[in-house]
Amino acid sequence: MNSKKLKAWISAARLRTLPLSVSGIVMAAGLSFYYNVFNISVFSLSLVTTLLFQVLSNFANDYGDGVKGTDNQFRIGPKRALQSGSIGKTEMKRAIWIISLLSLVATLALIYCAFGTNTSSYAFLFLLLGVIAILAAILYTVGKAAYGYVGLGDLFVFLFFGLVSVLGGYFLYDQTTKLPGYLPAVTIGLLSVAVLNLNNMRDVENDTMAGKRTLVVWLGTYKSKLYHFLLVGIATVCFVVFINQQAEELIDYLPLFPFLFLWWHLYTVSQVEYNRDFDPELKKVALNTFAISILYVFTQWV
Repeated sequence: MNSKKLKAWISAARLRTLPLSVSGIVMAAGLSFYYNVFNISVFSLSLVTTLLFQVLSNFANDYGDGVKGTDNQFRIGPKRALQSGSIGKTEMKRAIWIISLLSLVATLALIYCAFGTNTSSYAFLFLLLGVIAILAAILYTVGKAAYGYVGLGDLFVFLFFGLVSVLGGYFLYDQTTKLPGYLPAVTIGLLSVAVLNLNNMRDVENDTMAGKRTLVVWLGTYKSKLYHFLLVGIATVCFVVFINQQAEELIDYLPLFPFLFLWWHLYTVSQVEYNRDFDPELKKVALNTFAISILYVFTQWV
């Protein structure tokens, strides 16, 4: 593989999306530190599995939007692999199959690490969740029934980036039905939806022309801005309540610091007049969400 092709595959993997994808896993690790159940093997395999899911989703989105013509010369964001012609359809389909298989193997390894040879109903549940996650990653834009084209992307992002990632991630450590992380799970889920919402506000004109009916297309940009404020606002309240419940020292409030940047981000969003100006805000929300998780782990580890 030459350097040009390698760069094309790295670009298609969309490395800037990876920190957000593991924010829930990192938050779950922070909870495991708090309750003294952290396991480095579970954490490592959780990270690998989640990263593979995200790369699979990115490849599938590139393929799905590419063959449907949604990625075209009018698209505002960075050029995709199929759109630019740097990777062919057959190559991308092969990559999707390979990453799907690797994701399944990683899921099985994670389940074995967490549950051992105990073939409990919980082990089968997580296997089912893994298969659903693989299908969800692909079917967001691929196929005639792609759910991202009918406004369901926000719901699936909230479920998988928030509830499944944080609550499911913590369950792999503790294996108890008394899950303590509902508030941080909602926080990470809502902020992940906020990133998607920014992406869809940026692309609303092109999505409308291509027949991609995202929630932003249904709501319009003005109502989508209000929806965005609501996402960040509820996420803030949930996490403030959560930290206030746990905090014993001043340092325990450190994970709230990134919310200052998120609220300044809301002011920026309120002033946006041109859709392309939403693009820089994606990185801000994604990185601050990741920072919240990292800082929470830090306060539990020190």
